[in-house]
Amino acid sequence: MSRTMHEGLSERRRSFHRYPEPAWREFYTTSLLVEAIEEVEVDELAVGREAMAPDERMAVPSDEELAPWFERARKRGAREDVLDACEGGYTGCVAVLDRGEGPSIGLRVDIDGLFVEEAPDESHRPAREGFRSEHEGLMHACGHDAHMTVGLAVLEAVAESDFSGTFTVFFQPAEEEGGGGRPMAEGPYAKGIEYLLCVHVGLDHPTGEVVAGMEKPLAMSHMNVAFEGESSHAGQAPEKGANAIQAMASAVSEAYAIPRHSEGMTRVNVGRVEAGTASNVIAEDARITAEVRGETTRLMESMKGRFERICTSAAEMHGCGADVAIHSESPRADSDPELATLVQEVARGVEGVNRPVGTAEFGASEDATFLMQAVQEAGGLATYAIVGTDHPDSHHTPHFDVDERSLGIAVDVLTESIERIRKERP
Repeated sequence: MSRTMHEGLSERRRSFHRYPEPAWREFYTTSLLVEAIEEVEVDELAVGREAMAPDERMAVPSDEELAPWFERARKRGAREDVLDACEGGYTGCVAVLDRGEGPSIGLRVDIDGLFVEEAPDESHRPAREGFRSEHEGLMHACGHDAHMTVGLAVLEAVAESDFSGTFTVFFQPAEEEGGGGRPMAEGPYAKGIEYLLCVHVGLDHPTGEVVAGMEKPLAMSHMNVAFEGESSHAGQAPEKGANAIQAMASAVSEAYAIPRHSEGMTRVNVGRVEAGTASNVIAEDARITAEVRGETTRLMESMKGRFERICTSAAEMHGCGADVAIHSESPRADSDPELATLVQEVARGVEGVNRPVGTAEFGASEDATFLMQAVQEAGGLATYAIVGTDHPDSHHTPHFDVDERSLGIAVDVLTESIERIRKERP
């Protein structure tokens, strides 16, 4: 990668950092991406619905939640054609370079921000240097601004090279909600991908370290549960009510009693509860937001089944009903060792890399696994690389930031890996 391209990475990353948008509301972000992609003169650019299987979206916000972000993007100057393509929450895009005979290689990066209030103090570099989030209560607290920057730079580098084959970059929305991976995996552009590269910065790996392939991401399911009871006066006629709070409380307590599994790690957590109106009213409705995870997809499904059964049984015990709805979920998919080995060998020769690592356990969840699984089930290879970056605080926190030296490292590792794949076809 040229030194000139390296020098522009920081500026581009900071422009994305200033305007984070949440899942399925990345309207302005998609517009910025489209403008940058068009400068590359790609052979195909799909935006919004065309980039995915739209009916496969998960964790889609309501129209009321989408509308203010749509209007905000318009006022900020998002292109009307992009807004038209994304209206209704169909954000993200896919760029394709078709360079004749050769392998079909994909790169997946994510684009959404998080509901985290970015630190305003001078110790935080984005605040100190003037690129702090301009959307209060939202920030790029996981490095997706860096991922988009890397994805665009790799696209530019491959376009300028003598690459032969097909190169597809997935700019995927809604990763933080686990909602965008499946529609892109089920969409038209994942078909025929023989080699897939995914990338993330940081994750507690320092600048100079590159993990060529992550292993053991936890399969995950996010669920929303609505308990429906019957209201009554708590003092005058408590026996006439069906207390949704009692049903909810029983379900929460029993959820944490689900036994662990001998076949691997499992997790359960109720992260939010909402119920009731007043101390003298038997609550007629209650809601919880919860998740289960498993070391394998089968273990996650087992946890999900147990959790659903607990909720419906707790509701029945208290004369209530329970509606369990899947908000989003993702499977487990591990990196293929053949492709991870190639990336590790490439990383050894990249300037700035002092510790190339073969594999590392992920320990969290990621909906890139939908794309990985789709490629692998079709006979292809996939790997999820982690490019280390020093940061002052952990991911999803107000002081999160990235060491911008890692941007060039990521671009070089990925670009050179694509060239090696083209030559060697592992």
